[in-house]
Amino acid sequence: MKSGAKILIESLLHEGVDTIFGYPGGTVLPIYDELYDSPLRHILVRHEQAAVHAADGYARASGRVGVCLATSGPGACNLVTGIATAYMDSVPLVAITGQVPTTLLGNDAFQESDITGITLPITKHSYLVNKASELRSIVHEAFYIAGTGRMGPVLIDLPKDVQTDLVADTEPVPDKIVIRGYQPTVQGHPKQIERAVSMITAAERPVIYAGGGVIASGGSAELIRLAETQMIPVTTTLMALGAIPAHHPMNLGMLGMHGTQSANYAVTECDLLIAVGARFDDRVTGRLESFAPNAQIIHIDIDPAEIGKNKPVTLPIVGDVKQVLTEINLKLTENRVGGSWNDRLAVWKQQSIPSGGKDNGLLLPQFVVKTLSDILGDEGVIVTEVGQNQMWAAQYYAFSRPRQWITSGGLGTMGYGFPAAIGASMACPDKTVVDIAGDGSIQMNIQELATVVQFNIPVKIMILNNQYLGMVRQWQELFYDRRYSYTEMSAVDFVAIAKAYGVPGICVTDPADVKDAIQQSLDYDGPFLLDFRIEREENVMPMVPAGAAINEMILEDKR
Repeated sequence: MKSGAKILIESLLHEGVDTIFGYPGGTVLPIYDELYDSPLRHILVRHEQAAVHAADGYARASGRVGVCLATSGPGACNLVTGIATAYMDSVPLVAITGQVPTTLLGNDAFQESDITGITLPITKHSYLVNKASELRSIVHEAFYIAGTGRMGPVLIDLPKDVQTDLVADTEPVPDKIVIRGYQPTVQGHPKQIERAVSMITAAERPVIYAGGGVIASGGSAELIRLAETQMIPVTTTLMALGAIPAHHPMNLGMLGMHGTQSANYAVTECDLLIAVGARFDDRVTGRLESFAPNAQIIHIDIDPAEIGKNKPVTLPIVGDVKQVLTEINLKLTENRVGGSWNDRLAVWKQQSIPSGGKDNGLLLPQFVVKTLSDILGDEGVIVTEVGQNQMWAAQYYAFSRPRQWITSGGLGTMGYGFPAAIGASMACPDKTVVDIAGDGSIQMNIQELATVVQFNIPVKIMILNNQYLGMVRQWQELFYDRRYSYTEMSAVDFVAIAKAYGVPGICVTDPADVKDAIQQSLDYDGPFLLDFRIEREENVMPMVPAGAAINEMILEDKR
């Protein structure tokens, strides 16, 4: 006979789980008791939100399903923001929550919350487990759902009596999972692929618009092959950075609100847009009717609900990005020769070389990020918070491979970066993981300094500190007549805070000290904090104002 808690731990091991991020509480005590003697590695965070973000970062860095664990009521509710973050960015995640005993469900018992109901809109599926005997198959199903099709979070809610119930545990784990109504389409339709090949061959001004689905599917090599053999320029979304190396000759850079001139102009002028694993997000498209206005559109995505949702398309192809691109590449037997379109793109690319801000002798964030990129290069995994720090990292770090860049795109969750960096570091212990943060975002989960010290997780924290909620301040400057309503923040001695937790740190105010400070942090065998006191009113440029077309960019700071 085995308890439900023991079956859960065995099931997780069967799924290949090696790390869980969690925080104990009353309704998960049976699970934690089983964890005591388990080979599973448990990372004790200081807040449940950090647990789910860490599991998310682990999943994005490794490509495997991340796992977090929390108690019922407030513990489970503290996971909600992180679950929504994973859902918006299609991250494979299994969140396990404790629940009051089944006999108390619906009675407003102490620390009871309907977490399956609360998370219904932000999960692929939720389970409220009623019998310990069903647990093994439920866990197997949950991991399958989270990691297939358009990936996303799955929740397993476990009442305390189900965890303690003893059962014979004779139920085998099925070799093949068949879930009624859940059959993701992986292979693209052959006739649609043939038509796509014809459209690509006939196009004079084609552009590939690559989204996060390219990285999720492992399709970067196929994307690069299509770009190289057909001389098709590639622009990436925020989530697809690294899908094609930053310095690849066919890479136009990121498009959208803070994208490059070359990317935004190319999409506006193209006659064929090949959207691959992208969802036509508003931060990418700007004014929808002006996005690729003269183009036929091929849209390849594993989620049929995304195709045509925001922008009508000429040719839909439902299927896994890697497999569909493989089929298209096989049928494109002749290589394209570059022509006048590529010449125009070359001019735009030259115009898009970022200036790095105004060289006024002050410490600029662009310089800090570029210096980190020059030093760390391919070896780094860069995680960010959300806001100006995120955009400067996207613009000035030269990403060269998939899963090198981890950020909250769809939900834009402040406080995401530091715990996600913890997860990424656990997934990739051979890589240097850096969290590029703002002074606003870092304070949302700064208590996780205790976590990195306890488990000696060597995350490097780089704070681009301007004493503002920077991106909101930028909008107030540009569109609200510089009325800085509640965006200025008081000065914080982050080095002293880090020291109190046992983390060394350096405050940098002089551009001449940036390189040595970064190198010192990278050389240190453990977590390290750098507080860069940057120019306070530096803006992220270029910028497309809300409601404008993506070729209607503000190109430089006029101050």
